[in-house]
Amino acid sequence: MAALVTALVHGHVTRSNLHDLRERSLNTLRLTEATLRGQLLRFDRLPGLLADERTIRALLLRPGDPGLADQANRYLKDTATRLGASDLYLMTRDGETIAASNYDQPQSFVGGNFAFRPYFRDALTQGEGRFFALGTTSNKRGYYVGAPVVVYDRAAGLRALGVLVIKVDLDDIERAWAGNDPRIIVTDPEGIVFMSNRPDWLYRGLGRRSAEDMARSRATRRYADQEVGEIPVIARRHLELGSLEGGRDAGADLIWVATEGGGENEYLAVKTQMPDADWTVMVLSATAAARLDALVFAIAALLAMGVTGTGGMLVWQRRRQLAERLAVQQATQAELERRVTARTAELARTNRALEEEVEERIAAEARLRETQSELIQAGKLAALGQMSAALSHEFNQPLSAARNYAENAGLFLARGELAEVEANLGRIQEMIDRTTRISRHLRDFARKPDQALRPVALAPTIAAVQELLGWRLRQAGAELIVDLDDPDLAVTAGAVRLQQVLVNLLTNALDATADAADRRLHLQARRVAGGRVELRLRDHGPGVPVQLRARIFDPFFSTKEVGKGLGLGLSISYNIVSDFDGVLEVQDHPGGGAEFVVRLHEADREGEGT
Repeated sequence: MAALVTALVHGHVTRSNLHDLRERSLNTLRLTEATLRGQLLRFDRLPGLLADERTIRALLLRPGDPGLADQANRYLKDTATRLGASDLYLMTRDGETIAASNYDQPQSFVGGNFAFRPYFRDALTQGEGRFFALGTTSNKRGYYVGAPVVVYDRAAGLRALGVLVIKVDLDDIERAWAGNDPRIIVTDPEGIVFMSNRPDWLYRGLGRRSAEDMARSRATRRYADQEVGEIPVIARRHLELGSLEGGRDAGADLIWVATEGGGENEYLAVKTQMPDADWTVMVLSATAAARLDALVFAIAALLAMGVTGTGGMLVWQRRRQLAERLAVQQATQAELERRVTARTAELARTNRALEEEVEERIAAEARLRETQSELIQAGKLAALGQMSAALSHEFNQPLSAARNYAENAGLFLARGELAEVEANLGRIQEMIDRTTRISRHLRDFARKPDQALRPVALAPTIAAVQELLGWRLRQAGAELIVDLDDPDLAVTAGAVRLQQVLVNLLTNALDATADAADRRLHLQARRVAGGRVELRLRDHGPGVPVQLRARIFDPFFSTKEVGKGLGLGLSISYNIVSDFDGVLEVQDHPGGGAEFVVRLHEADREGEGT
């Protein structure tokens, strides 16, 4: 009878202790999962937001441009520092890394190809990619989140040209788990432990892994060259320990694990899944203390049956211990809930701050475009102001000539010399046509252009610019030599804005050669590789010093004397060409003088517009 009672008491207390141990393990599990989920959610949407950065999209359109690559590297490094991310990097559609936040480090990602990583393929095919792995370059663990960089392609429309990836360092969370009891592990889909408060369990599978799982790990190189071992599991058994709130299964697993010394340890394991990351979080608590406690209680119960007084004291002591344990458990649970609430509030504040930053950036871009448009219009009106005095002569000369021809026609008519009258009327018509062309070019040049891009023929555009600046060329004694590869050449641009670019460049060239012996200007247009058209304007002036080339397109930067220009012409031209998805550069010509190069997309002549 005593043995039966002892066995019943021991079984009951063991179950109660395991139940309490399970509850503490669940609290630890909830806190661990909340911390991990909060860390991942903090960075989850960032790659998609950063992928819209203009510098990132521009580099994917021109991956070989060293200037854009340097801008992208610096932007990614600064952003990674501000966000607290481990690494940020940009890959092309073939997986080659062309910019990274660690570009200036010995183990830079630039030049590496990570197309074999699942997050790269998922980002291109599904719109987002997530993956945990050991870095093949840095050999550091990280959680990777990738998002496609979508740009507009004239041939294919919207198209993902690359993937922006953020690598999250989870070492700080792991360090917060310091201690041996309970043991916390996080496993990947193949059952390999990649996070734990026990370093000797890292990169080891909990039990024997299947050949399929090992092959999948090798294919994705999840752990690079790290050798993956095994944590020997002797046996497993599922326990039903009552129900949790809401009627969910409240069971747990008993796991016997072999130790290096030849012995074995028993753990009570609770786990939960993180579907977004495809992880399994597990808390293993040693059961030795709980079982020892149950054994001691059973022995005490057995003694109580012989010695009533001593037994009563032992029972009272046990109840007090249980009450204290419940109080500690409640306090621990309250603290955990407080931490989760605080962490949730912090994440909400962070999300609001990010949303406000996005709104500010959108508003800033709108203001920038509005200001740019106003500067372009102001630049054109300033150019018209400079032309006004000379253009009055351009109008007065044909008008005076027309009047003289009209007076002479009257005299010839009185004499009956009709052939001379007809000739004078023809000359008057030519004078009227000339003034009409000049006024039409002035009207088109002064009006605010349409921002839409259309095919623009180069020949009539250059002819209109020659009409507008003819007085300036004659006044300066300069000659504009035009060389078109094909009279039907057309580019994707806006006619009025392209005229302004050519007027600004020609005006600067005339100013630069004011004291030059050779006043010739050469304007050449050629087709080049990649479906582009290249316009080159060369003068025979002193050229542009190397130390000034980096600043020559900056707003309000000018090498002219005070009062001779605002320094906006080249800056406006640079921004207009960029809006055309083109490039404006300056260099010294091998034969002397400066040479400005404009590269634009070639277009057919159909649908020409402003």
